[in-house]
Amino acid sequence: MHQPTCLLAGRMRSLGATSCLLAALALAVPGLNAQEAAPGDTIKVEAHASKWDYPKELRVPEGSKTHLVQKGDTLWDLAGKYLGNPYAWPQIWELNQWIKDPHWIYPGDPLIIDLARAVATAGSMPDAIANLQPDQRRADPGAVRRPELGFAFQDFIQLPFVAAEGAEAHYKGQGAYTITANKRQDRQFLGEGEVVYVNGGIDQGLKVGDRFLVLKTVARKLMHPTIAKKDLGDVIKQVGVVRVITAQSKGSVAVVERCLDTIEIGDRLVRFIEPANIPLQLRSDLSDPVKLAPNAGVVVYARDAKLHASGGDMVIIDKGANDGLKVGDVLLAARVRIFPVGSGEEKNPPTETTTHYLGQVLVVRADAKTATCRVLRSTEEILAGDTVTP
Repeated sequence: MHQPTCLLAGRMRSLGATSCLLAALALAVPGLNAQEAAPGDTIKVEAHASKWDYPKELRVPEGSKTHLVQKGDTLWDLAGKYLGNPYAWPQIWELNQWIKDPHWIYPGDPLIIDLARAVATAGSMPDAIANLQPDQRRADPGAVRRPELGFAFQDFIQLPFVAAEGAEAHYKGQGAYTITANKRQDRQFLGEGEVVYVNGGIDQGLKVGDRFLVLKTVARKLMHPTIAKKDLGDVIKQVGVVRVITAQSKGSVAVVERCLDTIEIGDRLVRFIEPANIPLQLRSDLSDPVKLAPNAGVVVYARDAKLHASGGDMVIIDKGANDGLKVGDVLLAARVRIFPVGSGEEKNPPTETTTHYLGQVLVVRADAKTATCRVLRSTEEILAGDTVTP
């Protein structure tokens, strides 16, 4: 009897997060080598032992490859091999929805892999994740290790950032398209599964299967909270992902694949690149007073223009790549306090300055002069004007 290849899921696919995979020994299934099939070909899948109702015939989509699961295969390994990032395994599962539980794939099962979703190679990933390996099975087969992530896909599609040059200039520089209408004209705010129309098509190089990141301008001329009249630029927020389902000469029809915020007509689209998940790594140097580095920055914006931020929220700071920050850095958030030290009778009493610890934030996007950070831990609310330090 054929045994499956198993995947230990760290989080549900519906949350867009990553998981850990583990291969179990299995007997190889003889049959057609689907990896040799050319785009447009239709292949027949040999009957084999599988828990799933796998397709008996499979047409190879343009830009895709098919793969027959072999002894020792895992979605983790296949994502690393074909997509350049093992954490992109949900993209393979998404295209093979007859697999009802991604914990299990069986030798002989046919998989479609969209090579257009390939991501950066491991050499260009942050060091913290480049060599990360899947967790191993515990002694208790019913127990699953669920590592906490510092940054995952659901964070990526809610990420705000500053376009120092202004939103419109940023969109132009990115060659952005626009959502011009939606299928249901009675709806203003759109969610997952809804159909939208795009002002770009075959003439602009769009094709069925192309995926785009949805961008929305959420603040114009963000002013620095502590430096008078300092305009940092416009704030743009990533709000979802759409996929082209019909491409015509000058326009396309797309479906909203994922979103955690509403999508509207007028939102902009740029090419989607699969993000890497970043595992949680916390600092231990948390004692007061917090020592501030020369390149310490200031919180200038919280996602959704919140007055304060806490664990899981996104903030923007006024330091970036030009100041040595990079994706994966963990910074300490601190509040500067000035307190009196006189007798209380002086007209201008003397003071001292100290700092106290507020939390830890992870750099998830580093632009030239600003960076977006995710709050990992907080002991109290983080406010605009609070300090962050390497």
